[in-house]
Amino acid sequence: MTGPKRWQKSSYSEGGDGNTCVEVAPLRTRVAIRDSKDPSKGMVTVPVGSFTALIHSLKATSAT
Repeated sequence: MTGPKRWQKSSYSEGGDGNTCVEVAPLRTRVAIRDSKDPSKGMVTVPVGSFTALIHSLKATSAT
């Protein structure tokens, strides 16, 4: 499997130490996630629906 061509860094990745970075990339039916500090360590992919549910849950949690 070849990797995604377009990665996007999370706007929430700049934690207190500035050293936590997550990147995501769209695939046909999945979303790829990797550590931008060391992309050579690979990526994990999840179904689009699961990723969307995770993001909605995180947003709901941070709003409270």
